[in-house]
Amino acid sequence: MSKIEPARVWSLNYRLLMSVITAAAPAIAALGLETKELFVLGEVEEHPYPAALAATLCMPKPSVTVYVKRLEAAGFLRREIDPADLRRHRLVLTAAGRKAAAQGKALLSKAFSDRLGRLGVAEQAVLLSLLEKMT
Repeated sequence: MSKIEPARVWSLNYRLLMSVITAAAPAIAALGLETKELFVLGEVEEHPYPAALAATLCMPKPSVTVYVKRLEAAGFLRREIDPADLRRHRLVLTAAGRKAAAQGKALLSKAFSDRLGRLGVAEQAVLLSLLEKMT
């Protein structure tokens, strides 16, 4: 058996992820969100500071700032003064933001599930195991 080309694996993985995002994008847009804004919403609770969001999502800080401003204007999140450091603001999901994040996650999950369904149960278990091992 010949050696697996890592770039080929990476390319296939990227194409899979992009196909999932593309499939879910219209329904995500119907929620009033861009896909990247959904990713921001999905990380706010764990990473409530814009710089931490940018690092976690591998996005430029100015891009995260733009997304945060849009999400705030749409009522999906708000800025609060951090009680631990009154000089800092942290981001907090609103009820509407939490609902949109959950709905968006469900849309992405459904689009991914459609592709995952192409594998048998045993293949899905192997894939899960391999992904856990790689991460």
